[in-house]
Amino acid sequence: GFAHGCVYKTQTVDLSDRGRRSNIHFTNKKPDGTKVSEQLDEDGLPRVGSWVKEGDPLYATIDEDSQEIHTGKHKDMEKACVQDIRVLTGKVAAQETAGIGGVTYMRYTLRYPRNPIIGDKFSSRHGQKGVLSILWPQEDMPFTESGMTPDVIINPHAFPSRMTIGMLIESMAGKSGALHGRYQDSTPFTFHEKDRAIDYFGEQLRAAGYAYYGSEPLYSGISGTVMHADIFIGLVYYQRLRHMVSDKSQVRATGPVNPLTRQPIKGRKRHGGIRFGEMERDSLLSHGASFLLHDRLMNCSDRHTGWICADCGSLLSPTTLRNPVEYIGQDGGSELLEHHKRTVFCRVCKSHNSCKPVALPYVFRYLANELAGMGIKMDLKLK
Repeated sequence: GFAHGCVYKTQTVDLSDRGRRSNIHFTNKKPDGTKVSEQLDEDGLPRVGSWVKEGDPLYATIDEDSQEIHTGKHKDMEKACVQDIRVLTGKVAAQETAGIGGVTYMRYTLRYPRNPIIGDKFSSRHGQKGVLSILWPQEDMPFTESGMTPDVIINPHAFPSRMTIGMLIESMAGKSGALHGRYQDSTPFTFHEKDRAIDYFGEQLRAAGYAYYGSEPLYSGISGTVMHADIFIGLVYYQRLRHMVSDKSQVRATGPVNPLTRQPIKGRKRHGGIRFGEMERDSLLSHGASFLLHDRLMNCSDRHTGWICADCGSLLSPTTLRNPVEYIGQDGGSELLEHHKRTVFCRVCKSHNSCKPVALPYVFRYLANELAGMGIKMDLKLK
């Protein structure tokens, strides 16, 4: 259909990088002679023209020394077609490759079919860019008296501020050229104030029986009645841009965290989060939704229960002591379950009654450790 496209992604697999002395090569046979996967050929590579979905194998390798089988899988959620497979000469010398009896260097290309969806970007040749906001059925689109339906409907508010008048002239030129079967000349500075382009193309439209300025009455595709609006319709060259929502959509519930700060990592490919920075914080404060900061910057980030000594105000001195196992085998098993398995003890005050649990960001504990490493003690007061 209109603006259909494909994305090609090429990946390289070089088994020689996994150790020069290891005898690793592609294969689809296990040590017992059975197949690793029915979706792969005998050489351990996928069939050209086959379709793969998330989790399907793309290649299989075997280590002749350890007899270990490894399978490389398709990680994208999108369905893809194996477009091309190339067996290449890798970094290993030819005699070494021949010695282990298999291929060690491979490059494959996957084809992702992409039909336009909501959020994909389009543009005319005049910088009039925008995203697809509604994908409407063909039978519900408005139609002209001749039965034609437009491919793209653009909001007229996109023109006054951007002043892309050339796109409107192109619409009239394309419409008149299609009606008369001629190529239009778009050389710059051909027209001027006394010989206007709108008059040149307007006369051609009038000669073909259309409105002088390129507007037509359109009929609603839902009710079939005429739409009481002056609708400008014509031919414009539109192109689909490479910015697609399938490559940019990012969502995360829970996922990997930074081991140092325990905050979510960044990166779409690594299932990371989107940074909520200082300017976003300012926006929430200006909207009067300041309590959402507690949710974004603590509960959904690095919430941590830390123990603070109320006497000395230290976050680092409380430590955990395990209770002696003296209740096992005695009466009162329910009391054992209710009893805390751990006792928090302050190493400075030599007391466990003064330690209180406090919910705080884990990076605050990290800050306290950094300051302690520089000989700076942080005192906290509990209320």
